[in-house]
Parts: sequence; structure tokens; C-alpha cells
Amino acid sequence: MKSKLFLFALLLAALTVHAQDEKKEAIIKQGWNFGALPAIAFDSDLGLQYGGLVNLYHYGDGSRYPEYDHSFYLEISRFTKGSSIYQFQYDSDRLLKGIQTTADLSYLVDQTYQFYGFNGYDAVYNDNWVDDEHPDYRSRVFYNYNRKLFRLKLDFRGDLPMANFRWEAGINFQQFKLAPVNIDKLNKGKDDEDKLPDVAGLYAIYQGWGLIAPKEANGGNIPAMRGGIVYDSRDFRAIPERGIWSEAVIEYVPKVLGSESSFTRLGLTHRQYVPLVKKRLTFAYRLSYEATLSGNAPFYYLTKRVVDGAKGNSMEGLGGGRTMRGVLRNRVIGDDVAFGNFELRSRIWNFQFKNNNFFVGLNGFVDTGKVTGKRSLNFYPTFAAVDTKDYLAYGAERWHTSYGLGLKVGMNENFIVSCDYGRVTNKRDGDSGVYIKLNYLF
Repeated sequence: MKSKLFLFALLLAALTVHAQDEKKEAIIKQGWNFGALPAIAFDSDLGLQYGGLVNLYHYGDGSRYPEYDHSFYLEISRFTKGSSIYQFQYDSDRLLKGIQTTADLSYLVDQTYQFYGFNGYDAVYNDNWVDDEHPDYRSRVFYNYNRKLFRLKLDFRGDLPMANFRWEAGINFQQFKLAPVNIDKLNKGKDDEDKLPDVAGLYAIYQGWGLIAPKEANGGNIPAMRGGIVYDSRDFRAIPERGIWSEAVIEYVPKVLGSESSFTRLGLTHRQYVPLVKKRLTFAYRLSYEATLSGNAPFYYLTKRVVDGAKGNSMEGLGGGRTMRGVLRNRVIGDDVAFGNFELRSRIWNFQFKNNNFFVGLNGFVDTGKVTGKRSLNFYPTFAAVDTKDYLAYGAERWHTSYGLGLKVGMNENFIVSCDYGRVTNKRDGDSGVYIKLNYLF
């Protein structure tokens, strides 16, 4: 309820501002400009989050404004119980002549990374098991495990002879370290009635059943090479009003470079922006399909999106703030998945303050997705004797759908603070979610 009231207050504030003269010409930015936000939050299990993020932009002589020459993004935040985010991203089409260069260096520690099983609704989600006031309560972290991720990414894009077509190529290395939730650490300083019980979570249960192979259970290394073709006719990258942005990408992970297995994945994403009222109202949608073409991707890598245009630390998960808002993060996991986002974006107020251009916008959205290629469930020989009716529902997978509203506040057309509130249409996907991040979803 607090999340709903918070979002309502933000929307009310945006709608009740006194409009200023919007006929003023935009201020042309030159040189350095930056936006910064504190990272402050509280979670009863993770503790207090503290830290911040900053995004530096360099506009050069301003002749390309609002396009920038260089962007530097830095986020450092921690929770008092041990989770943390350390991330640096760089983006520029001026570092290498004619080449768009994007780099990402991150170390992400998540004490309670979400895991709800495989194949969407085929994996039963029981919210009573995480409700500490319900008689069937097991643990608030029953659907979680501990994940540490080190990531290094380098991506490049360049023009092809055909108009609006570009090639893209990249290399990345990711190291995953997995373990059960450290309840001793999370229970530190809590009263006895608030402590997490020492019970097996779904991650441990799946290991016992053989649904998570022993060689995958503790994580591993993923060295990946990727290449693809992009068609991009957007009028502006950060806030497109018209155009198409489509990508076809193949990612190959060779065993010889340190992975426990070799596999190939495909990502297809189509985005389109349709102006309805010039500079005021735009319809935008994204359609995406991702599939495992060969080999067997480790279970912990199925949350990784092959095509990811997101800025920030969350570039994964089907379900959650970057894919299906309101749906539990990582709720929809399989070998092949498809999803779509449909948004009506409005721009309700433009103004200038302290030599900067600002805008306030609202958007309504519908998100949907499902598993289109299910992960094979391989069991130990003793599995036939296990009662799985509370955990597995074969053939139950359907479309997962959510809807909601969002508030956007932008500075100089590039630094955009986004607050989205999404609700699910099926309680098997949870209830709702509020997401405060940077930039539009796509």
C-alpha cells in the first residue's frame, strides 16, 4: 500500500504543477553535464540500502545536442546485510571513429536472488510459503538463493552500406557464484520472532531432485561472443518519437574458454515508435523472442537477455522492472521465451530550470510474455517416488500479463528518472511492483 501511495503522490505532483511558457527554445548544452540520484531504500531482510549513482554526459561543442559525445555511468550502493552494486558503464560514438562503443564493468552481490523454478506456470508459486503471518509459512526467502556476479562487457556497432543498417559485435565474460541464502547473516541483530527459519528453499530442493545439475549448482564462468545486425531509424536514441529499432543477435559460448558447456542462443527484438500527437503523445511497443539454438545453457544463465539495451544494473530476468513490470522477477524462465511491451507515452510539461531543460511525462503500459520452449526436466532415478504436486503443474504455462502507469522526469533529454507501477492479472505471478530506475524501458 505504501508503494501505491508513493506513486500516486508522484503522479499528483506532476499533474498539479503550474505550467510555464513552453514556447522557449531548448537550451543547447555544451561540455559536461551530469545527473545524480541517491540510492536509499530499506528491506526487512537485506537491511538499509545506501549509496548513489551519477551519469556524466559530454556534449562537445553542442552542435549535436541532444545527442552526446560521451556518457559515463557509475553506481555504488550497498545494503547493510551484504548485498551490493558496483557498476561502471561507458557509451560513445566518438572514442573510435565511426564505431559506437559500449563498455560495462560490474560486480553485483545479491543475497536473495529470485528463483521460482522453470517453465513459468509449470512451476507452482505459493505466496503463503513466504508470508510469515500465514499458517503455511516456510521462509521469506524460500524462493531465493545467494548470487555473486562479476561481469565485463565490450560491445561495438558500426554502419553498413544500407541506410539505417548497422552491424554489432561484442565479447563478454561473466562469473557466477551461487549458494543458498546465508540466513545467519540476514538474521544478525533480529529478534527471535523476526528471524528466518533454517529450512530448505526451492534452490536446494531442485538440486535434490536433479532439476539443477550438480555442475551448475554453484555457478560457473560464461565467456560469450556475440554478433548481429541492427536496423535503427529512430529520430533520437534516449526518447524516440518515431522510427524502428530492431536487432537480430546470436551469442555463442564456447566450452574451450572456460564454460562448463558450449551453447548458442538467439535474440530477436523489434521496437517501433509511432507519433500520435507531435512532441506530446507516442505509441511505442517492443516484441522479443529469445531461444537456445544448441547445447544446454546453465539454469542460472537463462535469466540473461541476449538482446539487452537496458542501462543500469538490471539487464536480465523475464519478469520485473526491465521486462514485465509487476510480475515477479525471474518468474518466466525457460529455454525459449517471448514477450512484448506496449506503451502510450505522453509528455505533459516542458520547462527550464537553472540553465537546464526538463520535462515531465506519463505513460500507461501493458506487458506480457511466456515460455515458448520449455526447459527439459531431468531427474534422479528416485524422483518417481517424490510428491511434486505442490511444486510442479505440467502443461500449466500460459501468457503472463501485467499493466500499469509510469512517471518520467527528464533532464536535457538524456538523464531520465523513471517510476513505474505494475499490477499482474494472475496471482500466480505475485501482486504488483514499483520500479524506480533510469530511462525508458526501451
